[in-house]
Amino acid sequence: MVKATTKPKGATSYKETAFGIIPRSRLIQLEVEGTKKGLEYISALVQKRKFSKITPELICDLHQVSFGWIFPAWAGKYRKIQVTFSGKEAPSYHQISELVINLCSDLEERLKHLPKTNKEDFIIKVVELLAWFQHRFVFIHPFQDYNGRMARMLTSFILLQLNLPPIELKAETGADRNYYLKSLQKADEGDYLSLEALINNALSESLEKIKNKMAVEDEVVEEEKKE
Repeated sequence: MVKATTKPKGATSYKETAFGIIPRSRLIQLEVEGTKKGLEYISALVQKRKFSKITPELICDLHQVSFGWIFPAWAGKYRKIQVTFSGKEAPSYHQISELVINLCSDLEERLKHLPKTNKEDFIIKVVELLAWFQHRFVFIHPFQDYNGRMARMLTSFILLQLNLPPIELKAETGADRNYYLKSLQKADEGDYLSLEALINNALSESLEKIKNKMAVEDEVVEEEKKE
């Protein structure tokens, strides 16, 4: 059985890409650009269609758009190797197709049961839904790499579908990444509180930014009326 880790070891590691064999420092720049491409892709989807279901096809397309230009050999395709992440082994690659299909079906069903009358209850349930989805996606680990980035991009896609702003979870480096990974590990044991708190804080920040922006725009309108 072939096994691989999904996280490069240290800043001096190298990877073979469409641009040749490059150091981790250069790859990080490409990853940031790839994530930007992915977010632009899901934003365009939302603008074109009022509601697009998250399907296995959409998930693979998003991975391809985001990282296919860096890793054309395997991006956008389910992994064909066994991997470990955060000290544990991912499900067998033979199970991925079925697990992703079930994940998409479960998500569609859970979205139907979000509360529609009470805004506070709605936000609470959305946060719980997103924490469940992120953890489940990372647990399945459908791709050879960038499963965490995919989970976070798809989280923003779900939010946009619900007429909520996308969020930015600080989970790439240092203490932020360690806390995020520990939150996922706690979710392995059924404790989603830390992951929910991360998502809730990020969503609150996004909503506050929109509120402040609207307040500034209102002030500009009022000033224009006075002139």
